[in-house]
Amino acid sequence: MLGMKAGIRVATAALVLALGAVMAQGQSDSAARSLVNGAAVEYLFPEQVTVTAGKASDVELHFRIAEGLHINSHAPKDDFLIPTTFSIPDGAGVRLDGVTYPDGKEFTLPLDPENKLSVYTNEFVLQTRIVAEAGNHLVEAKLRYQACDKSVCLPPKTIPVAIDVIGK
Repeated sequence: MLGMKAGIRVATAALVLALGAVMAQGQSDSAARSLVNGAAVEYLFPEQVTVTAGKASDVELHFRIAEGLHINSHAPKDDFLIPTTFSIPDGAGVRLDGVTYPDGKEFTLPLDPENKLSVYTNEFVLQTRIVAEAGNHLVEAKLRYQACDKSVCLPPKTIPVAIDVIGK
């Protein structure tokens, strides 16, 4: 019995040390720090658009992913992966008529080179079609994604995408 307890303590200590090493390694890596700080994806532009009221209009939305990170594309290859999605809430005076997402880039993890992921890295553009009512509408759209580096993923996150839409 005493030997079994000692074995459990050794295993627990090894696990704690391994977790500590992983955490320490992540702290020295700027991409991991960006991942922890939540700065994985940044909305770049446009801040304001003018469209014809009541008609579908094309608007390109530009985003940047922090260096060393990736997010799943809108169509990940496995059902358990979280897709990137864009939405505009109801009642904003602007309706989303459609989104064309870019094709994902093929990406493999060092630990699983046989598994090919579909991801976005660096900068990407969403081609949206919106319909705005007449007037000025400060829209807080949303981008939902899951950010990862080569060894860890964070829970899914939703960021605001603020756009001043003027319908004329």
